[in-house]
Amino acid sequence: MTTEPFIALANVRKTYRTGGREHLAVSDVSMTVAAGEMVSLVGPSGCGKTTVLKMLAGLHAPDAGTVRIGNAAVPFDPGRDVGMVFQQALLLKWRTILANVLLPAEIIGLPVKASRERARDLLQMVGLGGYADRHPQELSGGMQQRAAIARALVHDPKLVLMDEPFGALDALTRDQMNLEMLRIWRESGKTILFVTHSIPEAVFLGSHCAVLTAGPARMAQYFAIDLPFPRTIASKTSPEFGAYARRIYGLLGFDEAA
Repeated sequence: MTTEPFIALANVRKTYRTGGREHLAVSDVSMTVAAGEMVSLVGPSGCGKTTVLKMLAGLHAPDAGTVRIGNAAVPFDPGRDVGMVFQQALLLKWRTILANVLLPAEIIGLPVKASRERARDLLQMVGLGGYADRHPQELSGGMQQRAAIARALVHDPKLVLMDEPFGALDALTRDQMNLEMLRIWRESGKTILFVTHSIPEAVFLGSHCAVLTAGPARMAQYFAIDLPFPRTIASKTSPEFGAYARRIYGLLGFDEAA
């Protein structure tokens, strides 16, 4: 990791205007993220977490405040420099897993041979090396999400945005995917922002955690999670883990957890 901020949000505000009405989605969010960090964004449903991701992806511009990503000397291109992973894997059922992973590279127009080699390497990294020629319906939900992660990495983005990617999985599969996510993050070295509604997941995955209030979102607190890596399921039973979880519960208004 570097000490220079890779992402800097300062007093960001976003209002949606539909049907003559205004809806304030994000009221005041500020944070800095160093390259190579995995930051958890946690908050109530509908609080504006996805809106923050959309602004980072360049899909929406803030109405106030600033969003800066990357070194100013090397312009950040959201089309090439961002990978996205959603709650559903959204794989195309008529394409093989390899072909699904290659989709961003095809859209951008990257060299075919090099992209296929990288896609196969990524499938190995996410534990799907033997499934390149399968179709999505032949894979479990967790395996499909691994393929979606490989797809988000295939064009070698500088930033990966993950919007509640494990929310639809059962509890045991979600725990396994949390372990896999930490391994993939460490091996890829990518900067990752990971949106979740799960407080234990936010603590387990994050090198830092951003706690957003109920919408319109504002930053309740942004802090480092000083738990050693590699983390294991046993880490969740430690007093330190419990203290971080209680801190987040308290910030979200669960006074009995403070």
